[in-house]
Amino acid sequence: MAGRRRALGRRFGWLWAAYAASTFGTWLAFDAFALIAVLVLHAGSAEVSVLSAAGPAVGAVVAVPLGPWIEFRRKRPVMVAMDLVRCAALMSVPAAYALGGLGLAQLLVVSVVVAAADLAFRAASGAHLKALVPPGDLLVASSRFESTTWTASVLGPPVGGVLAGVFGPVVTVVADAVSYLLSALGIRAIGGTEPAPPKAPRRRVGSEGAGAPGGEERAPGLRAGELLDGWRFLLAHPALRPLFFHTVLANSLIMAVAPLLAVLMLGPLGFAPWQYGLAFALPCLGGLVGSRLTGRLVGRYGQRRVLLGTGALRVCWSVGLAFVRPGVAGLALVMAVELVLITLCGVFNPVCSTYRLEQTPSDRVARTLSAWSVTGKLTTAVMTALWGVPAALAGPRTAIGLAGLLLLATPLLLPWREGRREPRPSPGSLPRPQPQP
Repeated sequence: MAGRRRALGRRFGWLWAAYAASTFGTWLAFDAFALIAVLVLHAGSAEVSVLSAAGPAVGAVVAVPLGPWIEFRRKRPVMVAMDLVRCAALMSVPAAYALGGLGLAQLLVVSVVVAAADLAFRAASGAHLKALVPPGDLLVASSRFESTTWTASVLGPPVGGVLAGVFGPVVTVVADAVSYLLSALGIRAIGGTEPAPPKAPRRRVGSEGAGAPGGEERAPGLRAGELLDGWRFLLAHPALRPLFFHTVLANSLIMAVAPLLAVLMLGPLGFAPWQYGLAFALPCLGGLVGSRLTGRLVGRYGQRRVLLGTGALRVCWSVGLAFVRPGVAGLALVMAVELVLITLCGVFNPVCSTYRLEQTPSDRVARTLSAWSVTGKLTTAVMTALWGVPAALAGPRTAIGLAGLLLLATPLLLPWREGRREPRPSPGSLPRPQPQP
């Protein structure tokens, strides 16, 4: 693996710039809908919870048919379209606010549209990245995206908080919408010729119906069974199947305790809101450090060792959050646990993304990434809702500890057996990417 300073060409530079613009916009508007619901619409906690959980979950369901649809189309036009959809949906919020017609129903609809478009964009961009970047540079590219994400997570919320405090929370939604417009312009600026997408399977349709012998060849819309192609591939792949189960379960358990930890720290433990924010903002620097070390670690220890090692180590720390106490010591404990966890995630995430792309044939990338993302979103939403039950019965501290103990078992799902190499592309699949000038 080459170092992180390897030049990946002008075309990747535009893709990276587009990603940076939209990512910083998203983190500027972090929790903007919840703030608008509370401060502008005077919503209660139940309504805010529904808005926060239902929007992404329903958006994930809406995105299910988009993966197969994206697979057989050029990816850059899809990415531009999804950026413009997100921009238009978000701009409807300040427009409705200015006209005095903003309500919770609109925020929920916009949340669903943005979540579905985000999943579609991620599926298309992953497939496009594999076609744009030479195979040996996938880890370098993924690490740069990861470092951008963690940089935005450190800088975005504080800046967004200042903007919301001065101008109101609606202004951060405007900033997020503009960021998607900038992203669309960056993707358009990539230029060059995009490789032809794989051809959609054609079926014979005769006079007596589909599949009749000697019938006419047509390419109708997607059949219901084809919506599951991404999941079929993942569940049949000996290396991706265990990695899929591990990441979905581990990530959902990590995220499920976030609201419970907020209740514990801001309630019984008496931490101030700024202390709670500090406890999670500063450790994000660990993600930036981890992503920048990824190339060196893989070069020294190999991809599989880093994938398995960081995948196993990252889940060993969350159980410590169950022992947080009031005062400086408790705050230091939370920051230490989050710092180690996020640093290891900063290494694991780009290595996992690279491994997943390498193991997926080029004519299946969009469907596979879409299935992976949809499952992750839905599992996290369900797990977050379910984890309220043990919290209500035994308290948030017990529920946090239970999630931490279950996390310790998730390394068993990692692909400890040697994975196979990427299958040869099928006829009509994307060609091998060539180095870009």
